[in-house]
Amino acid sequence: MFGSKKPVAETEAEPYTQNVDPLAEIPKTRWERIWPAMACGSGLFSDGYINNVIGSVSTILKKLYGKAYTESGAQKNISAITFAGTVFGMLIFGYTSDKWSRSNSLLLSTVILIIFAALGSGAYGGGSLQGMFAALTAYRFLVGIGIGGEYPAGSVACSEATGELRAGSRNRWFILFTNVMIDWGFVIGAFVPYFDNHLRAVWRISLGLGVVPPLVLLWLRLKLKEPEEFKKESMKNAKIPYGLVLKYYGPRLFVVSLIWFIYDFSTYSFGIFSSTILSNILPSTASLAQSFGWNTVINLFYIPGAMLGSLFSDFVGPRYALVIGVTLQGLVGFLMAGLYPTLAKPGNVGGFAVVYGIFLSLGELGPGDNIGLLASKTCATGVRGQYYAIAAAVGKIGAFVGTYIFPAIIAFWFIPQIGQDTITLEDIRFREYLEKNGWDTRQLGLGKGEVESLGERKVEEKETVKE
Repeated sequence: MFGSKKPVAETEAEPYTQNVDPLAEIPKTRWERIWPAMACGSGLFSDGYINNVIGSVSTILKKLYGKAYTESGAQKNISAITFAGTVFGMLIFGYTSDKWSRSNSLLLSTVILIIFAALGSGAYGGGSLQGMFAALTAYRFLVGIGIGGEYPAGSVACSEATGELRAGSRNRWFILFTNVMIDWGFVIGAFVPYFDNHLRAVWRISLGLGVVPPLVLLWLRLKLKEPEEFKKESMKNAKIPYGLVLKYYGPRLFVVSLIWFIYDFSTYSFGIFSSTILSNILPSTASLAQSFGWNTVINLFYIPGAMLGSLFSDFVGPRYALVIGVTLQGLVGFLMAGLYPTLAKPGNVGGFAVVYGIFLSLGELGPGDNIGLLASKTCATGVRGQYYAIAAAVGKIGAFVGTYIFPAIIAFWFIPQIGQDTITLEDIRFREYLEKNGWDTRQLGLGKGEVESLGERKVEEKETVKE
C-alpha cells in the first residue's frame, strides 16, 4: 500500500538547502542593523591616519634633527615598520577571529591601538636622539599589530553585518565603513598643523591624535555581539580542514592577494612620500606648510573616488568596478607620465596636484573600494578571517616593500633636461667619470688609441686659446 522503503544505505541524502537571504528577515530596526557594521569597519580610519601621518612626521623629524635622523636608518624604519606590525597582527587576529571570537578580537585590537598610539606620541627613549628613534620605531611596530587586527576582525565582521542590510545597498555600506574610513584617515593624516616654533610639539600631537578614533569606537565595540552569520557557520568548535580549504579557495586567494599587493605597493608608498615628491616640485623657497597644504589637496582626491565607487560597486558589481577603475587609472597614469616634464615645473604644481589627484581617485573607485570587498565576501564564514587576513597581509607586504624602495625611485625620478647638445655633453661627462675612476679613455673610439684622453684634449685646447 505504501510502497517499499529503501534501505538506509541506499537512501539519497537530501541536499542542504536554506533561504539564501535569511539575515534580511531577522526582526531588527534599520539602526540595529547598521550600527554593528559601522562599529566594526570604521576603526580602519586609524589605519589611514596612523600610516599617512608618519609621512608628515618624518618630514618634520628630518627638519628638526637633520643627518642624525636621515643617516641613522630611523627614517626608513619609522616610516615602514608599522606595516611589519600590521602583517603580524593580521595573521594573528585572522586566526583568532575565526577560532575565538570576532567581537573579542576586535576589542583587543582596539585596546592595543589606544595604548601604543599614545606611547608613540610620548616616545622618549632615555633622553638620547637615537634612543627616542628606537622607542618610536618599537611603538610604531606595536601599534601596527593593533591596526592589523582591524582588518580580519573588523572588516570581516563588517561584511557579515552588512548581510543584514537591504539587498542592493550592501556593497556601498561596507565600502563606506571601511575603505572610505581609511581614505578620510589619509586626508586627516596629511592635514598636519605647522608652526615654525613648535615642530617638536606638532609631531607628537600628530601621532597622539591617532588615539582618538579607537577611543570613540571603544564604547560601541563593548556592546558588539557576534555577527549572525558567524553564529551559524563558524568553525570555532571544529577542526578546520585546511587541505580542502586550500584546494577550494587557493587560486582565488592568490589572485585577490596579488591585486592587493600591487595596489598597496603604489598607494601607500605614494601616500607616505607625497610630501617628499611635492618638495621636489615646489620652488626651493616654498615652506613646509606649503608642502603639507598641497599634500592635503592631493589626498582629498581619494574621497570622491571612494564615495562614488561605493555606489558604482553596487551598480556593476565589485569585479567589474575594480577592472573599470584600474583601467581608467592606467590611462590617466600614461597621460601623467607623458606630461610629467611640464607638470613637474614649480609653476605648474596646481596642475600636478589635479592630475595626480584624479589618478588616485580612480584608484579608489576601482581596486581601493573593491579589493577588501572581494576578500571578505568570496570565502565561507568558517575561514573568512584567515582568508581575508592572508590577502590583506600580502597587500601590506606590498606597502612595506614600496616604502623601502620608493626613496630610491624618487632619487632617480628626475631625468636630465634634453638640449640640442645633450649627446656631446653626456659623452664629456661620462669620459670625466671614467677618468676619475682610473679608466683609460684612450680606448674609446673605432680604433684603439686613436682618441686622446679628455684630459689631454682639454690641455691642448687651453694652450691654443692662450696662443
